[in-house]
Amino acid sequence: MIEARLKTRLPLAAMLPRDLRDAALTRLQHAPRIVGDVSIEGLSYVAPIWRPLIEALRGIVQVEWIAPAGADTDWFRGKIVQLDPVSTAAPEVVSCADCRHEVVESLRWARQLIASGVAKPNEIAIASPNTTAWDDHFLACAEDTGFRLHFSHGVSALATRDGQRCAALADVLMHGLSQQRVRRLFAVSRGQGLAPDELPARWLDAISRGAALSSVSDWTRALEAAEGRSPGSVSVEATVRLLEILARGPVAADEAAPMFLRGRSLQIWRTATRSAPTDAIELSLRGVRLGSETDAADAVVWCPAGDLAASPRPYVRLLGLTNRAWPRGAGEDPILPNHVLSAGEFDTDPVARADRRHFAVILGSASGSAVLSRSRRGAQGSRVGCSPLLQNNVSVALSRERIPEHAFNRSDRLLARPEEAAGIDQIGSAGRCWRDWHAEALTDHDGRFEPGHPAIKRSIERLQSATSLQRLLQDPLGFVWKYALGFDVPQQRQHPLTIAPEELGKLVHELLRRAVDALEPEPGYAKASDVQIENALEDVAKVVHATWPLERPVPPRLLWGHTVEYAKAMALAGLLRKDINEDGTRSWTEVPFGQPAGFEAGRELPWDPTIPVEIPGTPVRLRGTIDRLDMRSNPFAVRVTDYKTGTPPHNAARIVIGGGAELQRALYTLACLQLLEENPMVRARLLYLAGDPLEVKLHDVDVVLTRIGEFVSEVVALLHKGNAVPGRLAYHKFNDLRLAFPASPGYERRKRLAFGRAAGNLTKFWNAV
Repeated sequence: MIEARLKTRLPLAAMLPRDLRDAALTRLQHAPRIVGDVSIEGLSYVAPIWRPLIEALRGIVQVEWIAPAGADTDWFRGKIVQLDPVSTAAPEVVSCADCRHEVVESLRWARQLIASGVAKPNEIAIASPNTTAWDDHFLACAEDTGFRLHFSHGVSALATRDGQRCAALADVLMHGLSQQRVRRLFAVSRGQGLAPDELPARWLDAISRGAALSSVSDWTRALEAAEGRSPGSVSVEATVRLLEILARGPVAADEAAPMFLRGRSLQIWRTATRSAPTDAIELSLRGVRLGSETDAADAVVWCPAGDLAASPRPYVRLLGLTNRAWPRGAGEDPILPNHVLSAGEFDTDPVARADRRHFAVILGSASGSAVLSRSRRGAQGSRVGCSPLLQNNVSVALSRERIPEHAFNRSDRLLARPEEAAGIDQIGSAGRCWRDWHAEALTDHDGRFEPGHPAIKRSIERLQSATSLQRLLQDPLGFVWKYALGFDVPQQRQHPLTIAPEELGKLVHELLRRAVDALEPEPGYAKASDVQIENALEDVAKVVHATWPLERPVPPRLLWGHTVEYAKAMALAGLLRKDINEDGTRSWTEVPFGQPAGFEAGRELPWDPTIPVEIPGTPVRLRGTIDRLDMRSNPFAVRVTDYKTGTPPHNAARIVIGGGAELQRALYTLACLQLLEENPMVRARLLYLAGDPLEVKLHDVDVVLTRIGEFVSEVVALLHKGNAVPGRLAYHKFNDLRLAFPASPGYERRKRLAFGRAAGNLTKFWNAV
């Protein structure tokens, strides 16, 4: 049944092996003119299906089998020429740490044979029954060896640029549109003279990298918006036409492939789709292999053991001699399990028997030398035993960190020559850093630098936001890393299932801003009824629901709708908690201050947003946006509100600056005092929106601002002296720069006293409520 089904699916020019053999038997009379005398050279086994054809040929032409020792020749009645046995020394047996270590040791061995003149590259072979576990490691290491390495079984197509073009197309077709997938596909497809090359150059730069763009409609709106901002930067019609084809998924594979693939990449795609349905393209692409670009005649060969047994070489190194890999277990056929048809009835050459035969043939022909290698650990880190083929041979355990007798590349040579490696600045610096981390005193690798360093001066003189000022006060070392040295953390661009807490805060602030702007100046937020506020919020929520996916990552459509509803509920709680209804009251949200010259707000504001705001007694200038500003004209008074979307702490009413973590209320008040011409009465508060809204007012503003000024002055003086110590934020689990610290917690314990002495009076500010 299976065979009949296969026959119906074969191309017209293809036949099953049995049919091919039978067709050849019917045309045996042409053998003398087509093939002539036949010589079977080097093969150790011939499948039974071909044996009748060979026996029939023997009656018409001369058939000779030049067989290696151990070949299965009992069935053959023709002339057999046994290869002369070679004198071989006892093989060397070694054990390595893992698969990669086996590859490194085999390349060292091959390089030593070539460099010493013992063997030529075409006399050296490295083999294993199944090469999968070692292929990627050989590909990664082969370029730096100084000799050519031939892959007799071919190189994985996915290891080439053409294969990656196919993988990018398969990723989009199988998993749908997303900005990351589309960017990758159009990037790798350019330069082939196909449809992507007809689009404007760098058209993707006009699209916000944070946008999710999971549907054609989202892409269309994003492209139209980009075209409106910069005419000619994108080609909306041509791009949408390509995206519509991609959005159809695997059913559009035949139409999409010629639009994005050409030449060898298109051949790889068609080879993969012939071997399996398009729905399984990701699996079938993994099985496509390309011929090696090197010639086996003048290269070291890496190959399956079966290939090497057919063409042995005098110098061999056999990898993977573990109890799991050599000989391999037969396993159970997933199509014909043993309870349906026993494998012994149709498997004429079980894989375990073939592995043993190949092993004997290879060693029997190794006239130069042979090395048998095994791993002590498997790919998952578990221990593995040695192969039964090793019998009682004693193995030499090779350490991963050992100094090799002969290095295979430059980095391996530096490992063998520590004195030479220490002369390289980067390696020497790494060694000094490691030693300094283990010293209790502060060193140049613990945040010390030259006093008055210009990079520190520039980082302090830049306009500080509330976020950067919090980093400066809570973690001076992190401030230097981020704002003086430019360290940053890559942002997640994947399609998230939940929105991050900081993104939720931005979403709530966006809803608040749009709702208040919609109510101002008529009827005015202060005079608006609850119904008017709810209607305004409902309208802006629809706008945000549609526009945010064009700017940043958002959850899938259904989850995104629930997220907006949750944010809208918090925003409504904040809007209804206005506590003002006097005539002459104006309200603003997201009010900018301290912005650089040339900033344009695009709306009416209570002040010039480019006027500098400074912390008195310090060189620090501020910029930012006030969450909400309510201004009453008679009598003149101002109230600033800082919205919080997180859960309030249990002692929220007692927190003033929170050791530098809670600064917004005070900074907003400072901006109002410096930017408003009259001397207003300013009230500041925190408003927690999660759950039951909680209002926390700020008292004694002048005292708080004085304390912040002293805090900032202390940190600035410390940095100017050349000391940047980690603060209370440094080891917090949510600190995105924590990765720059040593992983061991012992570092913090060793340096704690030294950091405390260097921080001086900062500790009292960090402990302040």
